[in-house]
Amino acid sequence: MSRPLVVIPTYNERENLATIVGRVRTAVPDASVLVVDDASPDGTGVLADELAAADSAVNVLHRAGKEGLGAAYLAAFDWALSHGYDPIVQMDADGSHQPEQLPAMLAALSGVDPAGEPVDLVIGSRWVAGGAIENWPRRRQLLSRGGSAYARWVLRLPTRDVTAGYRVFRADALRRVPLEDVHTRGYGFQVDMLWHAREAGLTITEVPVTFVEREHGRSKMSLGIVVEAMLHVTAWGIASRFGRERRAAQPASSDGSATRRSRA
Repeated sequence: MSRPLVVIPTYNERENLATIVGRVRTAVPDASVLVVDDASPDGTGVLADELAAADSAVNVLHRAGKEGLGAAYLAAFDWALSHGYDPIVQMDADGSHQPEQLPAMLAALSGVDPAGEPVDLVIGSRWVAGGAIENWPRRRQLLSRGGSAYARWVLRLPTRDVTAGYRVFRADALRRVPLEDVHTRGYGFQVDMLWHAREAGLTITEVPVTFVEREHGRSKMSLGIVVEAMLHVTAWGIASRFGRERRAAQPASSDGSATRRSRA
């Protein structure tokens, strides 16, 4: 039986948390929520505990300090899989990911891709037909589009919105991703995770969503964070292509496998 879990990482999101949790519970009543709080100094974790006390479908995972988005999600994935949830949803706390669009994403997870393969991962995409962004300045849109385009090219990813954080995974598909190899903890985590998902053979589809800029609090995005992520992408792309070319250049043995070089 389907037991959806919506994972919401938080750091200083007290102004937004109650609203977003309430909207999730209304949009998908059978979904549970896991708030992953990195010891927010504004009391977000305390509010999360209050919400959990009032609603048994709300859970809280407290972490010792701010360790980054990627670390929060990896801890949440481990928690979700160990507690038997399926599917598992990634969602921001600031309202930019609209819970009202989650039913369409969950429905897409029950379908197949154009090749007829069952879908493993659904991405809520800003950059496919029907996708949109509200209240973003032109400069930020160009930065996001450019980052996605660069990562697609370097990593040879077919996904249009590679930095999107609104995602739904099948639990069995998530288990096929080598999470121990996903090392990025900041903004680049979304690209890192998508790249490893693709390398693991997951079938990925995109559903158009409208991304809405936060009304309360400050965005944690900056040009420096984006540049750092693109440097990671460049390194991954070089390593990936070099590794593939090296494997392709290895001579085959008589049994069809690549010949291993002996070490002196």
